[in-house]
Amino acid sequence: MALGGNTIRGARVGAGPMGEQDHGHHAERVAISYWDALGNETVRYFAADVPDEEIPETISSPTSGLPAGRDKGNPPAALRNEPYKTHLAYVKERRTDEEAEQLLQDALTQLRERRGTA
Repeated sequence: MALGGNTIRGARVGAGPMGEQDHGHHAERVAISYWDALGNETVRYFAADVPDEEIPETISSPTSGLPAGRDKGNPPAALRNEPYKTHLAYVKERRTDEEAEQLLQDALTQLRERRGTA
């Protein structure tokens, strides 16, 4: 009895070269093209009997990772990455002590109203 890994290759059920599509048992398919903001085309195949509303309008493009839509002339816009903020930028955005105190009082008032202990 042979125990090597190569001796059992192809012995599994369904491991042969013939698949369902080779036997003619596959469903009719429709090719849908999607384009991303860089102009990359991605083709996805769907069963012909799938209603049009179940086919997604946008997908994630495997080429660029950007959203891709079905309209070639007007693809979805590329995502905008926010620039990195330094610590000083966050410090400049901080509120004054008076504004912070007012926000805290408003939050406490809303919380007390929800609990019914105003």
